[in-house]
Order: sequence, then C-alpha cells, then structure tokens
Amino acid sequence: MTRPDQQATHTPPLCTALHNIIEHQAAIQPAGVALWWQGEPIDYATLQRNIISVSAQLSGSGVAGDRIAVLSWNSPEFVELMYGVPAAGRILVPLNARLAPAELAYQLQHSGVTMLFAENALLQPLLSHDENLREMHTVLLGTQYTQWRDAAPVSGNGVQQVSIHPDDPVWILFTSGSTGRPKGAILTHRSFLAGLKSAALARPVARTDKYYYPFPLFHVSAHNVMLQHLYGAAVVLARSFDANDTLLACRDLQVTTMSLAPTMIAMLLAHPQFHADDLRSVRTIGYGASAMPASLLQQLLAQTGVGLCQSYGMTELSGSVAFLTVDDHQQAAHQNPELLRSVGKPLPTALIKLADDEGKPCAQGVCGEILVKAEQCMRGYWHDEQATRLALRDGWLHTGDIGYFDGQGYLYIVDRKKDMIISGGENIASREIEEVMRRHDAVADCAVIGLPDPKWGESVSAVLVLKHEAGDEELLAHCRNFLAAYKTPKRWLRIEALPLNAAGKTDKPLLRRQFASAS
Repeated sequence: MTRPDQQATHTPPLCTALHNIIEHQAAIQPAGVALWWQGEPIDYATLQRNIISVSAQLSGSGVAGDRIAVLSWNSPEFVELMYGVPAAGRILVPLNARLAPAELAYQLQHSGVTMLFAENALLQPLLSHDENLREMHTVLLGTQYTQWRDAAPVSGNGVQQVSIHPDDPVWILFTSGSTGRPKGAILTHRSFLAGLKSAALARPVARTDKYYYPFPLFHVSAHNVMLQHLYGAAVVLARSFDANDTLLACRDLQVTTMSLAPTMIAMLLAHPQFHADDLRSVRTIGYGASAMPASLLQQLLAQTGVGLCQSYGMTELSGSVAFLTVDDHQQAAHQNPELLRSVGKPLPTALIKLADDEGKPCAQGVCGEILVKAEQCMRGYWHDEQATRLALRDGWLHTGDIGYFDGQGYLYIVDRKKDMIISGGENIASREIEEVMRRHDAVADCAVIGLPDPKWGESVSAVLVLKHEAGDEELLAHCRNFLAAYKTPKRWLRIEALPLNAAGKTDKPLLRRQFASAS
C-alpha cells in the first residue's frame, strides 16, 4: 500500500517497444527535462532527435538482430544507445566496465557482437589483450560518436521504419557468472515493459519527479531510468556513485526519488558535510542490493523524512517482482523489526511459488527455491539451450534463490543456492550467519563464504570489515550465542572493504577465489 503523496500523477502511455517511451514524451513535452547530466539539462526533444539519429545510422548498415555492444560508464550517450539500438531492430549488449579484458573478450565473442561503442580508457586494455578485436567496427564515445551519430540523414519525428515485435530481443545482459561462465539473459521489449509496469505499482512516478541514479547503466537496474521516462520524469544521471556528488545533487536540483544500496545510504549519513536538510526534498529511496540493517533504518528515519522501498528481482526478470513498501518499513521501524529480513510481498503482475528439489510445492514457512511466472521473465540465455531449459521449465523461471513465505505473505530470502555452504553434509545459509555477525559492535560489514576443506568439504569462513579490533575468540563466542556449532565460522578473515559487483552486492565469487588461492 502506498501513501497518497506517492501516487503517479498520470497514466503512462501504451508502448509496445522501448523507443516508444521517448517518442511519446518528446511529442507531449518536448521541452521537458529527460536527463540532468553534470548540472546541465537535456530535454526530451533533444534525446529523441539523437535516438532517431542512432537508429538511422544503425539501420543503414548490417542486418536486424545484429548485436551492438557498449563499454562505458554512465553517460547521456549510453542512454541514447539504450533506446536507439533496439529502435533499429538491433540488440544492445551492455558490458560491465569493471570486468577484466579476458572476461569482456569472452562476452563479445559469445554474443557475436559486430559493433562496439566504447570509452577509449576502457577499450585500450581490451585491445591489448586481444589484437583480433581491432578488426571490430568500433566507435569511440565522445567526439567520434557525436560525429558518427549526427552524420545520419534524418527526416520527420520518428525512428526508421523497422519491423519491431514486442518479443524481439532488445538487450543481452550477462549475469555475474558466479557458477561457471556468465550467461547472456535475453530481454525483450515485452519483458522490459512488463518490468516497468511492476515497478510502477510499488514505486509510483510523478512527472515532476527528479530521480537520482548512480548505479551503472550496464546493469538491469537501468530499468529504473526507463521507468522515470515512461512517466515523463527527469533522471539525474551520475557517472558513478560518489557520496559528496550525491549530496550536492540533492541540494542543487531538489532530487525527489533515488536508488541507493544500503552501503551508499550509510556513506551519505556518515559524510562530514551531511545535514538532514540535504534530503528534505527526497520522498523515497529504493534499494535492493542487500538487506537494510535495522540500525541504519532507525538512523535514517530519525534524521530525515525519507521513505524506503526495497525490491526483489534479478537480470532474468527485467526488474523486480516483490517489494517491501514504505509503509512496511515504517512498520519495521516501530513495531516489527523482523520485517527488514523480508523482501516484501509479490506484486499482482507476477506469480511466485516455492518448490523443493523434486519440484513439489513447499508449505508456508518451509524453505524452497523461488519460482516466478510473469510476462517480465527473460526469453532465455543467448546460445545456451541447456541453461535455458534448466532455468525456464513449464513456464516458470527457476531463480536459484532459496526462500520462504510467512503467514502474512511476506517473502524471505534465505540464500542463493550457489551461496549455500555444504559442510559435513549440512546445508548452511550464509545470510543467517551474516545477520548474526552484524550484531557485533566491531563488525562494520561482513560476508560469509564456504572455502575448500579436506575433511568437511567446505568450511564456514567469515570475511570481516571491522570498525575496531576484535579477536577470533570474541567473535566465536558471539556467534555461539545465536548459532549452532556447525554454522559458526571456522575461519576469520579481515579485509579493508568488501568487493562489490555491478549491482552493488558483495562479490562472493571473487572472495571465494581470493581466499581459496591464499589458503
């Protein structure tokens, strides 16, 4: 349930393709701001004109279905490609700018990319790694891109007349690859637009909104940018997250809504220049990368009037299918702190059920794999029939997440299947241990992983970021107050900061590789 001041002020247009979103807004409010970039506004008419140019250039060469990659941090050009590539009937392949050259080369090869848009600083290490990539048609973002785009002969107000079907692929978005090679999830016009319909139910958008977006556009969270545009709002686009820049944007532009990971919120509140008035204009902050610590929620609510909204989703869902609303967070703060462990309730746009390893339904309170049936599900994995068959069975997406429902219909995530630790034949949920670890006053952040053990198969290992020193015995005693012996970490590892992936989540595969090789 949402408060009256959160309701969208108008009905979104009926769109069957992603580029229809900007096409519509440019027609009804050409001077309306679509993007704020480095303090300067870009209106919908300008964005639409550039999208038309991108589409015209791409339509003049190659064939429909060609894969077009972009390797860049956030920029207006990236946004143009988000809409312009699908408008030309091509498929965008957003590449994670944090990846190593070998990883990027694999994704380019696997998806069969024929053209690459890239920042020069990110491109050069890739070319040094693989000389063959020099043969690929590459356009450098910046002056070269602008000249390429603006050379298109454009007439009229619409994109090139390319046959577009709602089920045509628009993006191939690679997963994190935490179990083997990363897989390319195929997202379509239909799945993306269905994801926007879901998001709008829990995070309504007003045309007057100014939405701050610091996550990378090469992540599925970019659907939040499209959501703002669907309702004609303005996106304040950050190149990447910086606490000081975020506070300045809130002060100078009167930001109304934001997406931040809990770690980002903590960095804002801890910033030496932070003042509660900085967030005076902010109505809601959406998060989804990790659970919200109760102490952080209490601090935010005590100092500001900001509402919080958590979502549960993934790349294969083109967005989110369950939300813990602003009202839920208020209830958690004042009556039921256990709600913060939940990801909320499923939306009416998605069916969610739990199944055991044999595919049988799970009773209330019993853990099982989360299965989703929704229009926003991906079409499959690019050139990976086996992985597609495993993920999409009988119309249900098998998420790989383990969870349960409580008596009120709230969904709780226990762990990722791949993050479950199997030690001595016991299944151990890393999230449960992490929640216990965070209760210790010395622990700023933590990640629990399984590391190879010759006797037990895996040993429970805690990777800690500490506020102040705490010995292994002290930490062990703390855990034993709340956990069985077999769940208590056997190894205590210290680190300056936990590595994060593109979604702002702790990169556990990297930690496993790092500490397994050091053991």
